[in-house]
Amino acid sequence: MSDVTTHLRSCHLCEAMCGIEVQVEDGRVTRIRPNHDDVWSHGYICPKGTTLGRLHDDPDRLRSPMVRDGDTWRAVTWDEAFARCETIIHGILDRHGRGALACRTGNAVGRSSTLSRYVAAFSGMAKIARYTSSTVDQQPKNVACQLMYGDAWTMAVPDIARTDYFLVMGANPAESQGSILSFPDVLGEIDRIRERGGRTVVIDPVRTKTAKRADEWVPIVPGTDALFLLAMANVLFADELVDLGLLAEFVNGVDRVREICSEFTPDVVAAVCGIPADLIRRLAHEVSSAPTAAVYGRIGLCTQEFGTLASWLSDTIAILTGNFDRPGGLMFSNPVAPFMEILPSRPPSFGSYHSRVRGAPEVLGELPAACLAEEIDTPGEGQIKGLITLGCNPVLSAPDSDRLDHALPLLEGMISIDLYLNETTHHADVVLPATSAFEQPYSDIWSWIFALRSGIKYNEPLFESPEGWVPEWQILLRLGALCAGVKNDDIDIAQLDASFFSSLCRCAALEPDPILADSPTPGPVRIIDRAIRLGPWGDQYGARPDGLTVDKLRAAPNGLDFGPAIPRLPGLLKTDSGKIELAPDYITADIPRLKELLVREQPPLVLVSRRHVRSLNSWMHNVEVLVKGKDRCTLQIHPDDASRCGLTDAVLATVTSTAGKVTVPVEITGDISPGVVSLPHGWGHGRDGTQLTVAGRRPGITNNILSPGDLVDAISGNAVLNGIPVTVTPAVNVAFNPAEVG
Repeated sequence: MSDVTTHLRSCHLCEAMCGIEVQVEDGRVTRIRPNHDDVWSHGYICPKGTTLGRLHDDPDRLRSPMVRDGDTWRAVTWDEAFARCETIIHGILDRHGRGALACRTGNAVGRSSTLSRYVAAFSGMAKIARYTSSTVDQQPKNVACQLMYGDAWTMAVPDIARTDYFLVMGANPAESQGSILSFPDVLGEIDRIRERGGRTVVIDPVRTKTAKRADEWVPIVPGTDALFLLAMANVLFADELVDLGLLAEFVNGVDRVREICSEFTPDVVAAVCGIPADLIRRLAHEVSSAPTAAVYGRIGLCTQEFGTLASWLSDTIAILTGNFDRPGGLMFSNPVAPFMEILPSRPPSFGSYHSRVRGAPEVLGELPAACLAEEIDTPGEGQIKGLITLGCNPVLSAPDSDRLDHALPLLEGMISIDLYLNETTHHADVVLPATSAFEQPYSDIWSWIFALRSGIKYNEPLFESPEGWVPEWQILLRLGALCAGVKNDDIDIAQLDASFFSSLCRCAALEPDPILADSPTPGPVRIIDRAIRLGPWGDQYGARPDGLTVDKLRAAPNGLDFGPAIPRLPGLLKTDSGKIELAPDYITADIPRLKELLVREQPPLVLVSRRHVRSLNSWMHNVEVLVKGKDRCTLQIHPDDASRCGLTDAVLATVTSTAGKVTVPVEITGDISPGVVSLPHGWGHGRDGTQLTVAGRRPGITNNILSPGDLVDAISGNAVLNGIPVTVTPAVNVAFNPAEVG
C-alpha cells in the first residue's frame, strides 16, 4: 500500500509567497494544490507553483558535484570537488592576487533561505569583487531609498488592498506576480478596487495583461517616465494640489522639487512622452483627489536610461499628494522578522572606486554587472581570471550576453553553485549542486519586507538530502574560506558558522555566547530564529517569554498573521536629518542630462522586454508543462511598424542593435505602441554543453544579445534593458534555428 502524506509549504519562486499543499507518495511529489487555509495567500497560486515537484524530480537536476576534464564532465565526490576548488582559487590568488577573483550572484540567491543568509558570510571572508543582479533590475530603487530614507532597503510598497486609486508604471504583476511587492493576487485586487469604486491606471508602452485588467491603459514612449512624472509634479504645484498631510513636519526639499519641475510642464514633455498634456493634467488631479492613491513604479522604471530619476519621482508623487506612510498609499512593511532593520546601516558610497576598463563608478558598493564581460576579456593588470557564480545565469539574463558567453572560456578557473548545467555554468570547471528547495528549511523572511501585512511562515524540509550531501550554506562558508587563503584541511565549518552568527548578534548589540549556548544547532534556521526573536513579536531571547520563536512557529503550519501595516514614520528613517530628503543632490544633479532628452532625436524603433507568468527569468524552461503550447519567443510589433518594415505575421525578422542581432518570428499586435517592439526575457537555450533537455527543445532567443553593455543609467550603473534602439528587417536567406542566433 502506498504511503501518501500531505505537507504545507510556501512556494519559494517569487515574492507572492503562495501557500501550497504538497502531496508525497512513496518519496515523490505527486500533486501540488493551493492551500486555502494559508494565512497569506488564501488559496491563490500561479501555474509555476504547481510544478515544484517537477523541479525536484527533474532528471537534468544535478545530484552530485561535477568537474570538467577538458571538454567532458564527470561526477565526483564532494571532497574531490572541493579539492579542485582549492586548486583553482589558490592558484589564481598565487599567480594574480585577490583582485583577479570575482563573484556573480543572481536572483536565485534571494529565493533560498540558505544562500540569502550566507552570501554575506561568503563575501565577508572572500573579500573579492561582487557583481549582482541588483544592477540589472533594481539598483535605481536602492539608490533612491538610500538617499531619501537613509537605507537602500527601506522601500515603500503600494497598499493595494486598501487603496482607491492604483497607478502602475513599469510593472506587470499579472505576469511577474509582483516585484518589490509581496501580494498573492494582484489581478484579483484590481477587480476589488473597481468593486469598491476605485480605479487602476497602467502607464506602459505595451497593453500588458495587467493593463487589460485595469480601467485605463496609457501608452508611454519607453525611457521617458521621469519626464512624465516631473510633469505630474509640475501640475501638483501649479494647481496647488500639493498636500503632505501628516508628513509635512518631517520632509525636507519640497521647495527644491518645486523649482526642478517648474520647467517640465505637460506641454513641454507631451510630445516626447507620447502622452497628451491634458491627460497628464487629468492623471495628476486624479492621484491628488482620490481618497487614497498608491503609485507603483517597478522594474520598467529601473531598467531605463533615467531609472534613478524615475524611481525617485514615483515616490515623490506619493509624498507630494499625502499618499505616503498611510493606509491606501505607499507604506513601509512591519515584518515579523525584520532581518534588514536589525543590521547596522552602512554609509552610502558613490564613486569611492571605479571599474578597471571603462572607469564606471561603484554605487552603494557595487559595480555594474554590465562591466563583467569586459573585465574578463580585456587584458591588463587587475583582469578577472577566476569567477564564482551563485544562483544566476547571466549568459541569458544579463546585458551584452553574447560578449559574456565568449568571455567566460577565457577564465583560468570558474566555480558555480547551481541546479543545472545551463548556459552559464557549462563554462565552469566545477559545478557544486544546489540543494533542492524541498530539501531545505524555508521561511521567506526576505519577501515579507515587501508585504503590507505582518506575517510569517516556516517550513521544515520535505525530503532528506542524499547521504553525504553538503548544503549550500556550508558550500558558501568553505568557498569563502578558500578565497581567504585557507586550505581545505584547515577549514572548520562549525567554527566559521559560529563566528558568522556571533557577528550577527553583535550587530544587534547582543552578547553571542549565551545565545550560541541556547541555539547550538548551526545553519540557516538559527539565523531565521534570530530575526524572528528580535522582531516586534519576538521573545527577545527570553526577555518576552510569550514572544515568538521558530519553535513556536512550527506549531502554526498555515503561518501567523499579525495584521495590516501601520504608519512607521519618522521612526524608520535613517537619514542624518531624521527626515525624508525629497531632493537629494546626487539624484537631482542628473536633471540636466534628462533635459537633453527633450531635444534629442528619437530612434524609429526601440526594444522593450517582456515576461510571462509561466517563466521566471530563465529558471522554469526545463518544465514541459510550463513551456508547451504556443511559441512565446516572438517579436511583438505594431501593425503600422510591421507594414513600414515589410513584415507580415509569423515571418522571420532580423532585429539588430549596436550589441548584436537575432532572428525571430514576428507577432503583429495592436497591444503595443507604434515605435516599440518587444522580445521575451530569459530564453536562448539549446547551446552545446548544456544539459537542459526540455529547454533545449524550445530554445528561443535571448533578448540580451541586443542589450549593449555600455548602456546604463548613469547614476546607478543599472543596465538599460528597455528603450534600446533597434532596426528590424525581414530575414533574408535564414534557415531559422533559435539555438544558433547571436
